[in-house]
Amino acid sequence: MTNGGHASPDTSNRPNLVLVHCHDLGQHLGCYGADVDTPNIDRIAGDGARMANSFCSAPQCSPSRSSMMTGYYPHENGVMGLAHMGWALGDDWETLPKRLRAAGYDTALLGFQHEVPDEPERLGYDYVDSGTKRARELVDVVDDFLAARADADDPFFVSIGIEEPHRPFRREYLPEGTYDSADPDAVDLDDFPYLPDEPGVREDAADLGALIEEVLDPAVGRYRESLADAGLAEETVFVFTTDHGLAIPRAKGTCYDPGIETALLVHQPGVVEGGEVHDALVTNVDFTPTMLDLLGIDPPTDASGESFAPLLRGEPHDGRDRLFAEMTWHDRYNPIRAVRTERYKYVRNFSVLPRVFVPMDVAPTASGREVHEEFHVPQRPTEELYDLEADPNETENLASDRKPFETATEASDPDPAHVDALDRLRDELETWMASTDDPLLDGPVPYPDVE
Repeated sequence: MTNGGHASPDTSNRPNLVLVHCHDLGQHLGCYGADVDTPNIDRIAGDGARMANSFCSAPQCSPSRSSMMTGYYPHENGVMGLAHMGWALGDDWETLPKRLRAAGYDTALLGFQHEVPDEPERLGYDYVDSGTKRARELVDVVDDFLAARADADDPFFVSIGIEEPHRPFRREYLPEGTYDSADPDAVDLDDFPYLPDEPGVREDAADLGALIEEVLDPAVGRYRESLADAGLAEETVFVFTTDHGLAIPRAKGTCYDPGIETALLVHQPGVVEGGEVHDALVTNVDFTPTMLDLLGIDPPTDASGESFAPLLRGEPHDGRDRLFAEMTWHDRYNPIRAVRTERYKYVRNFSVLPRVFVPMDVAPTASGREVHEEFHVPQRPTEELYDLEADPNETENLASDRKPFETATEASDPDPAHVDALDRLRDELETWMASTDDPLLDGPVPYPDVE
């Protein structure tokens, strides 16, 4: 593999970067306290560091991934919906692979990406193998790639994109023998406190757990083995993450914590190690600046994201006291903006919407059917405020329950004990939207023109 014809700065002491990213996982791992057996992925946390309060910019694939790869929010980089539906990242955007290629890295994509609908080379990859995106099938692809890198001179960045645990979970919809479904009666629904204890919820939770345990986790373990077998482990930053929360009701497609929480594990031998757990708030808008910083490359100074590499290295780091999340388009218009602090979550809804948006890949499933009447029929209020200390499951809205086009006299008043927090976070959200030129401030965001 060549470096794509770019000039090669001195890269002799720079580590490689292996990024493993999967779909729709949230933080549903043993190392985050979930009732699933994930020893291989947990070992990354044990060897390196785990970000306990890691979140994404958007609870859906393309917008979140666009933030991760650029350091900008979706409404800034234009990816306010799914890439295959017209919201693709433009060629002029500086992505993580483009920045690394300019710094002398060979760049490769194995498996899945969703920042553009086709020609992922436009994102800055010198080499692309998108022949499969299944975790097990990628094992040999990753092994061959890393074996070929064993004696290379230039450092490399490889993005390994995994389909699982995207819907469908059910075994009968997947290739025979993919995994054995777990017992729904044995599922610990403490992992899903925002959903009712109903047969359909248990069925989905069981299949999700089996898919993670029997497919995703062993495959990630094999990728790390291939890195070690190639003699590259000691000179490589290994990162495991996901795009957004679980593909179950009240998670994916919402700005509640189950929709925007993400696993983020980082291991860099001699630098980020020892099983550290960091409670600081981080967002995947910070991902590209952080990775560049870890690799010894100056991160961009004009991006919305900021590096938390000092935190990972054990150095002083002020960090964030709030983070922002958003959603605009998915399979329907669902305009939301949100701000989260350690204590509070404020959500602003900009259209007439059902109480909880449930994406099309979730709505017809066993769990989606269980909550349809409760989530789809009632109307969502304009504002939501949650005290995360007293109400971590975000069930008691402390803001007014006023709906769009409803008069103030028809709605309840905000909880007086939290009016100051409501006013402050409302102002902070509006300030952020204005400072980042959010088009939603000018009215409804139209669907993009697609040729």
